[in-house]
Amino acid sequence: MIRSHEPEALRLREGSGSAAINLTPLIDMVFILLIFFAVNSTFVKLPGVEVDQPSAKTTTVQKSANILIAVTDTGDIWIDKKKVDLRRVRGVVERMFLETPDASVVVLSDQDSRTGLVVEVIDQARLAGASKVAIAAAEAAEGVVGP
Repeated sequence: MIRSHEPEALRLREGSGSAAINLTPLIDMVFILLIFFAVNSTFVKLPGVEVDQPSAKTTTVQKSANILIAVTDTGDIWIDKKKVDLRRVRGVVERMFLETPDASVVVLSDQDSRTGLVVEVIDQARLAGASKVAIAAAEAAEGVVGP
């Protein structure tokens, strides 16, 4: 019997005429990559309600916002797909900061929402420890002035 120096996975089986390739290391590598990307990705928690954002010509794109707070035209406040009372905004944002301490807060306010309520929501987010708070606006179309 002649011994070959080829790896066992590539040796021809006697009488079969085909090479057997071991796929186990490839599958292991795919799972390792999947776990790597799942652990290192950031997830955005959507507020759970659609708002009609006002438009602005001076909008800038923010790369990431981990905490989104929506204020509707009826005065409802939504965080993480749950309706939240104004008195609970600070506590909810504090809890979310425990998960991601370097998170930024973006307030999605409806263009018909009360300005006073939006200011109170921003104030509660800052009291919860948010140093980066922004208000979202839709990009204005060229030549359009106002709604």
